[in-house]
Amino acid sequence: MKVLIIAPHPDDETIGCGGTLLKHTAAGDQIFWCIGTKGYEPRVSSEFLAKREVEIDQVAAAYGCERVFKLDHPTTRLDTVSQDQLIADFSEVVEAARPDCVYLNHSGDVHSDHRVIFEAVMSAIKPFSTSRHGVKKILSYEVPSSTDASLASFGRPFVPTVFTDIAAYIEQKLQIFSLYPAEIQPYPQPRSLDSLKANARVRGATIGVEYAEAFMLLREIN
Repeated sequence: MKVLIIAPHPDDETIGCGGTLLKHTAAGDQIFWCIGTKGYEPRVSSEFLAKREVEIDQVAAAYGCERVFKLDHPTTRLDTVSQDQLIADFSEVVEAARPDCVYLNHSGDVHSDHRVIFEAVMSAIKPFSTSRHGVKKILSYEVPSSTDASLASFGRPFVPTVFTDIAAYIEQKLQIFSLYPAEIQPYPQPRSLDSLKANARVRGATIGVEYAEAFMLLREIN
């Protein structure tokens, strides 16, 4: 099975479905990772950008990624990139990876990058083009501090319908997230290690297991 994880920013993939990715790796599935954006100077330092590249390599190795696609669009400035360009970029990624399953951030996340990327990816994998791109299943994941911070007035709440038991992988998921030290918040902030583990415990309780990750099924073609 080929799996493509779309991450607006490095760390979204691990927060949203790190345990599930580890489970795919253990099953012998191929993992492809697409990172939509990149920080830029002077917003962040050149030293931070260099360190982030090392972190990405470490995370890719931890998941055994077959390939990492870096689109390098400017973080928080996707309004400067045409939708046509974004759709074309994601179409190229999907056609190169030809995944059976795509994991994508939630459409109603409070972060503007997430919403723009969701729309572009869904346009790139229209259902009537399945014979071309091969995608049979699309699942959206949650990102604590972005998904949970969204307002109900957006009209797009995260309502999970698919759950993955990650009890065997929760500690490894947290270890991988720790490869992004600048992203770890102090407890009780949502990106603290304790909070991420607590969220996995809540999702696990929903299905009667110790820890789980939750997803919304957007499309499945059998």
